[in-house]
Amino acid sequence: MFQQVYQRKSKLHAAVSILELIYHATVRDVRKSHGNAFMAIGLNILQALVFLATFYVMFNVLGLRGAALRGDFLLYIMSGIFLFLTHVKTLGAVVGAEGPSSPMMKHAPMTTAISITSAALGALYIQVLTMALILFAYHVGVHAFEVEYPFAAIGMLLLAWFTGGAIGLVLLAVKPWFPTFIATFATVYQRANMIASGKMFVANMLPSYMLKLFDWNPLFHTIDQARGFVFVNYSPHNSNVTYPIVIAIALTMIGLMGEFYTRRHASSSWDARR
Repeated sequence: MFQQVYQRKSKLHAAVSILELIYHATVRDVRKSHGNAFMAIGLNILQALVFLATFYVMFNVLGLRGAALRGDFLLYIMSGIFLFLTHVKTLGAVVGAEGPSSPMMKHAPMTTAISITSAALGALYIQVLTMALILFAYHVGVHAFEVEYPFAAIGMLLLAWFTGGAIGLVLLAVKPWFPTFIATFATVYQRANMIASGKMFVANMLPSYMLKLFDWNPLFHTIDQARGFVFVNYSPHNSNVTYPIVIAIALTMIGLMGEFYTRRHASSSWDARR
């Protein structure tokens, strides 16, 4: 008696509907950490400030300021910390995105692709807003600074976000099969990047035998290249932009194929194993 009439949607209408759904899912993801969106952003700003204060004190206590670049010392620290936080936060957000067995997937318009995209965009939104507020406060209230190539530096931030999302996508595809291992691996990877990301030093000052310990990491390349765009007197020679781009694209393709395979074998019992 009661039937729902299906109406064909144009491609433009379908695209707008998907974008609207991604927007609402992103807002939901941003508010997930705290009911108040301002508090969620405030907590992230506080975490970034704690990182800055910790590394500033550590550099001064250990006498490592001489190993930094000529220029604004705090800007040198922030150029590494902001990219590091964006990378690891995006990875964590994508790994924690709603999977195929999530109750949210029972709603017809919702898909895992939208869930993953909204998680990555939510992490990017919080990190970019945090970075903008801290840099604005520092520029106005403490010391005026100048970024040599601001758009290229922002591009490196987006590349750090892209690589974090690509690695997180691969881990998300494997997570239903090995949930404990993936949770442990993600935590170890995030902690290891405290050093392996290279935010505490610059690649040009590393000897060749130490450079081999870090050049496998795409985040190491993005941070070093970002400092080349931020500071006028630094030209990175031991890192490049091509490597993280290739790694991110390759991992994204692997992650998409893995997520497609996992989604086809989705089971409600997966949630009970977490």
